[in-house]
Amino acid sequence: MDYKKLITDSIKGDYDKDELLSLVAVPKDTAMADLCIPCFKLAKALRKPPQVIAQEIAASVDKGEFIADVQAVAGFVNFKFDNKLYGKRVLEEVIAKGENYGVSDEGKGKTICIDYSSVNIAKPFHMGHMLNTSIGAAIYRTYTALGYNVVGINHLGDWGTQFGKLIVAYKLWGNKEDIDKRGVRGLLDIYVRFHKEAESNPALEDEARAWFKAIEDGNKEALELFNYFKEITLKEVGKVYDRLHVKFDSYAGESFYNDKMQPVLDMLTEKGLLVESDGAKVVRFDESENMPPCLLQRSDGATLYATRDMAAAFYRKKTYDFYKCIYVVAYQQNLHFRQLFKVLEMAGCEWAKDMVHVAHGMVSLENGSMSTRDGNVVFLEDVLNTAVAKAKEVIDSKNPDLKDKDAIAEKVGVGAVTFGMLYNGRIKDIVFSFDKVLNFDGETGPYVQYTYARCNSLFEKCGEIGEEIDYSGIDNEESKDIVRLLEKYPEVLKDSARKYEPSVITRYVVDLAQAFNKFYFEHKINGEAEGIKNARLTLTKAVQQVIGNALKLLGIATPEKM
Repeated sequence: MDYKKLITDSIKGDYDKDELLSLVAVPKDTAMADLCIPCFKLAKALRKPPQVIAQEIAASVDKGEFIADVQAVAGFVNFKFDNKLYGKRVLEEVIAKGENYGVSDEGKGKTICIDYSSVNIAKPFHMGHMLNTSIGAAIYRTYTALGYNVVGINHLGDWGTQFGKLIVAYKLWGNKEDIDKRGVRGLLDIYVRFHKEAESNPALEDEARAWFKAIEDGNKEALELFNYFKEITLKEVGKVYDRLHVKFDSYAGESFYNDKMQPVLDMLTEKGLLVESDGAKVVRFDESENMPPCLLQRSDGATLYATRDMAAAFYRKKTYDFYKCIYVVAYQQNLHFRQLFKVLEMAGCEWAKDMVHVAHGMVSLENGSMSTRDGNVVFLEDVLNTAVAKAKEVIDSKNPDLKDKDAIAEKVGVGAVTFGMLYNGRIKDIVFSFDKVLNFDGETGPYVQYTYARCNSLFEKCGEIGEEIDYSGIDNEESKDIVRLLEKYPEVLKDSARKYEPSVITRYVVDLAQAFNKFYFEHKINGEAEGIKNARLTLTKAVQQVIGNALKLLGIATPEKM
C-alpha cells in the first residue's frame, strides 16, 4: 500500500494532490506522528499562514478506518495510523511477497553496465580489492532487484609492460612446477624479485619492454606465457569470488580492446580533438574545465589506460545500449574519469551524460598500507580464512555443541568482512580490524546474522504461526518501530540505487535488527494468549524475511543457527 497516497486521498477540498503528495514526510519525532505534511511551501500559493492551512487540511480529512488521528501542530498536519491495522497490512504484504518484498520493475527494459573489481592478471587479489568488489556487487544486485538488466563487467588488467617483466622474471627464476603449486603467490615472488634486481641491472627493463612488444606482435612463446599467467590468476580469483557470492557477465579486459582503439583515435582526429603535443597525441580541454590534457597516445605510439577505456565505452554502448554505465573505482581515479567523460561529450556522444564514476575510499590494515611492487600485500584469501577461523573460535566459546560449525563459521567470517566493507559511506577510507568486524554485539554483520538466527530459534521454541491472530499483540511502540522500518524497505532499495550507496542498506538492516532485539527483550511471545503469540510471531517472520532479503543484496549468507 502507498501510505503517502492514502493520506493525500483522505484530504478533501480544492488542493493540488500531487503537490501534497510531494510534501508528505516522516517526522523527526515519530512519537508525534507516523507521517506529516509541512504546510510552509503552500503558504505563498494559498495566501494563508501555514498554521491556518494545516488546520484547514486537518479539518477536511476523512479518516476512514486506517487513520486513527489527525492534528494540526505549528504548521504541520500530523497523521497517526491505527497501529493494529497498519501493522496487519505491512506484515501481510511482507510475508505474502517473501523474497520479492522490495523488488520492483522500475528498471524494466533498461540496461546498466557495472565495471567493478577489475583484478590484475598475475597480481594478487588482495585486501585492497575487497571494497571495490563488495560495493560493485551490492550495486549489481540492488539494480537487479529493481528490475534492470544488469551487466557486471570485470575489466581485467591484462595488458602492459608488467607482463614483459613477468616473462623475464619467469624465464630467469621461475619454474612451472612451483607456479602450478603456488599460483599467484609464486608469480608475486618473482615479480618482486624483478624490481629488486632491476635496481642494479637496468637492462632488465629493456628486456621486459622487448617481451611485451613480443606479446603485442603475437609471438607464440610470449602469448603462451601470457595466457598461462592469465589462466592461473582467473582460477584463483574465481575461488574467492565464489566465497564472496560475486559473479560477472563479462571478463573483457584491456587486451580485448587492442583492435578497437585505432577507430576511436581516428574519429577524435577527424573531429579535430586529438592533437599532437611533443610527439604524443592528446585532447585538450577548455581552461574552465581546470584539467590537464588527456593523453591517449605516447610519442612512441603506445596507447594508455585512457585509450582502452575510451574504446571500451564505445563498445559497451554499441553492444549493450546502456541506460547507465557505472565505474566502481577508487577516488584516486577521479581525474581519469572526468577526462574520459568530457572527451566523449566533446566528441558529440549524447550518452556521455549516462557515464557514472562511483568513487570509493581505500582499505588499509591496522599495520599499514599495501604495495604489490614491494611484496607488501595481504591476500584477500588469507583475510577471509583468518576471519573464518576467528568466527569459529567465537562459536566454540559461545555455542560449542552447534552442528555444522565449519559451514556456519564460513558464513559468519566472510559475511563479517563484506559487511565491514559496506557499513560506512563508500567514499570513506577504511582501516580494517578483525576485532571490529567480528564483534557480535556491535553494528556488524555477525550481529545482524545472529538476529536472523534468533528469529529462527523463536519458531523452534514457539512453533509455526497459527490461524488465530490478534493484532493487538503488536499495538505497542516497539512493534510499531519495527513495522515502520519494514514498510520503509522498498524505498531503502531505491535510495541505495539512486546514491550508488550500499551503506544505505547495511545501516537500515542494523536499525531493523536493533529494533527487533529491543522488541524481543520487552515483550513475551511464548506463554501469551494464542492470538497475541501469533501476531508477534508474524512480526518475527516478517523481520527475518526482510533481514534475509537485505543481506542477500549485500552478498551475505544467513545462518539458520549460531
